[in-house]
Order: sequence, then structure tokens, then C-alpha cells
Amino acid sequence: MKKLILAALFALTASPTLAAATPKEVKIGAGEQVWFEEDHTVPMVAITIALPAGSAYDPADKPGLAAFAAYMFNEGAGSLSSQQYQAALADKAIQLTMTPDRDYLLISVSTLSSNAREAFRLVALALQHPHMDADAVERVRAQMLQSLLTDAQDPQDVAQDRFYEVYFGNHPYAHNIGGTAAGLNAITQADLGAFVRTHWVKAGAKISVAGDIDAATLAALLKSAFDPLPATSPAPIPPVTHTSAGGVSTVAMDVPQPTAIFGMPGMLRTDPAYLAGYVANYIVGGGDFSSRLTNEVRTRRGLTYGISTTFGDYHNAGYVLGQVATRRESMGQSLEVIRATLADFAAHGPTEAELNDAKTYLTGSYPLAFSSDTGISAQLNTFQRAGLPVGYVTGRNARINALTLEDVRRAAARLFDPKHMTVVIGGNIVVAATHPKPPRKPASHS
Repeated sequence: MKKLILAALFALTASPTLAAATPKEVKIGAGEQVWFEEDHTVPMVAITIALPAGSAYDPADKPGLAAFAAYMFNEGAGSLSSQQYQAALADKAIQLTMTPDRDYLLISVSTLSSNAREAFRLVALALQHPHMDADAVERVRAQMLQSLLTDAQDPQDVAQDRFYEVYFGNHPYAHNIGGTAAGLNAITQADLGAFVRTHWVKAGAKISVAGDIDAATLAALLKSAFDPLPATSPAPIPPVTHTSAGGVSTVAMDVPQPTAIFGMPGMLRTDPAYLAGYVANYIVGGGDFSSRLTNEVRTRRGLTYGISTTFGDYHNAGYVLGQVATRRESMGQSLEVIRATLADFAAHGPTEAELNDAKTYLTGSYPLAFSSDTGISAQLNTFQRAGLPVGYVTGRNARINALTLEDVRRAAARLFDPKHMTVVIGGNIVVAATHPKPPRKPASHS
């Protein structure tokens, strides 16, 4: 209830700001899509760039290539060595992060508006004239290999990596974004250079900018950074034709608290029922302490400190992904309760009160994404990558409020049948006797 009250209060105080957030498209070329929100409130500029350079483009024998290239972005460019490039960023307090995903490489930049020209210059250098110096390549390779070793000790990371392998099978979405030791060790400087030339391109790039800069200046800076890039597109990611039909698998690990990753088919972002599915997921598992799964697994039975589900989508696949960590002897009961809770939700959907609470929170908290230039840029880019029109930003809350109880019930029936649930457990479990299912009717979810 406290969460809902805070969301409603924030909506009342922040909605005028949201109403003023009306991004527009800036035309700089045929290949790139640019969304821009001009805001002179503070002297900052935030930029988010998505390039078609995610891990789904990795060669089958060299998983990790896209991420390897991403981490080389600030390792020298043009006439600047790795140390000089990073010093140039630090001297102007320019924040730069590189985040490889399955579909895209995300590059995020935040800077004072007085340093925006320098920030664009440094980004342009890295895009157009990156270094792949041997010493930097070996240093980044060692860091990535060490990260794999660290992740191998974490039951959540182990279960999640294995889940994607089981769920997506032979599709490129199946492999770990960070690759494998064998894959990383096989990658050469030539491989990195070839990947950059074919994937750090302007064709298909999604660029969002927010902050203290005018459209004419922005267009000129973007053209200088992106016009010289190749206009060719990489081969498209193949469609997902099969996902796991369900089942439970375990990756043995000697840990006191195993983690289960569970998931089911979701919806593509282009699906007309996507928002209804998004709201249904919030009610059953996405709403922290207000969700049904939290009420049944944590509050009523004390089986875990936390359980959640995410309603996500890649370009070619939608999914519902959940996780729960519990004691070895409680994992079987926890999964039983999860299945029973999902089955009840699929059969009967949410109550009117649950739907109203979800709408209040999801629309009331929406302005939080637009409370800073960095947040605005990131949120706009999320919508761009989803293939949404620029007007979706201001129309999103109205679309959620227009959903009916029947809309969300249909989505729940489609999404949450536990017969389609794939489960991967990281850690050893103790098999115990079965336990009663939760009651058909949920307790109050306020």
C-alpha cells in the first residue's frame, strides 16, 4: 500500500513534467533513427546509442566476440592511446559506459553541455577509428576470462546462463553474452576489427539524446560522428522457431542456497496484447511485495526473501523470466507453490482490485523514468529499440488505463500456464514430500 501511495503522489507532482516531455525526431541520415528531448533545466546532455552489435551476432565458434569488441570501445582511438583516451574522458568528466546485450551494443554518454562537443568527438573517434592494440586486447581478454570464473561461483549466474541454453537451444540467443573461455581465447585482433567494421554501423542505429543542446547543434554533431560509418546492415538475427517445452534441470553446485531461474514464452513487443501481458506480469510477479508470487512464496510460507518475474523481449523473442532463491530442502516446495500460483492466475486472472492497483502504480511511477536527462535518454532508447513510434512516450499511460479486466485475464491465460515453464536450478537440492497447493482465491493484494 505504501508503494501505491508513493506512486500516486509522485504522479500528481511529476505529471506536468511528463506532459512537457514530447521528444521529436531529428533527421541526420537515411540509416539512423534519432529521438531528441530538448531540456535546458540543467547544463547536461545525455546520449544513448544502440548499434546492431549484440551477442546474437557472435560466430558460433567464438561466443563473446560482440562483448569483447564492446569493451574495447574506450581502449584507444584515432591518435589517442588507451590511456590518453580515458584521460580525455576524465579531464572533461565525461561518463561513458558500454553494455553489450543480445540484440544491441548500448553506449551511454553523460556530459556537461559545455563539453558536449568533446564528448561527441571522442565517441566519433572510437566509432570510426578504434584501436585493437595487442596489449589492450590481452588485458580485456584476461578481464573477461576472470569474470567468467567469478560468475561460475554464483548460483544465480550459473542458472541463468544455463536457462538461456536450455530455453533457446540452437538459436544465437542461447549463448552467454560474455562468451566462453574457449570462445574468448579463440578471438583474434583481426576478428575484433572485422566485427567492428560490419556491426558498428549507422544502418539500424538507434540514438536518443536529452538535455541542454539545440536541435541544429545536435544534428551537426551527430552527422560528424555517424556519417562516415558504413551504411550496410549486418545479416539479420534469425527468427526464434523453437523454445524449450518445459521441464526442470539442475546444475550441481555446493552452495547453501540454490537459485532457480524459471521462464515461459512471452510476447513480442509488436503483439497487440503486449501491454496487457505486461500488466498481468506485474500483478503475478513483477510488483515486489504486492505480487501474488511474493504473497504465496514469501509472505505466507517464508520460503524465500525474494521472488520476481520480468516481462522482457528481444527483437525476435518475448519471454517471462523469474527467479527464486531458497534453502536446499525448500526448493521443491517453492517450485510447487510457484506452479500452483501461476496455474490459478492463468485460470482466473487478476481481480478488479489487483488491476486497479497495478494501473495506479504503473502509471504513477512512469514519470520516474523521465526525472533526469540520463533517464530520459535511456527510456527513449528503450522505446526506439522496441520499434515504437515517438508519440508512444506521451500515450503510454492512456493505453494502460484503457486495458480492461478481460484484456488482462486473456493475457494471463496465454502467458502463465505452468505446463510451459522451463526451470533451471543452480545448486544442489533436497527432495522432500509434496505440499498442499495455495488456495484458489488469492488474499488481498494492495
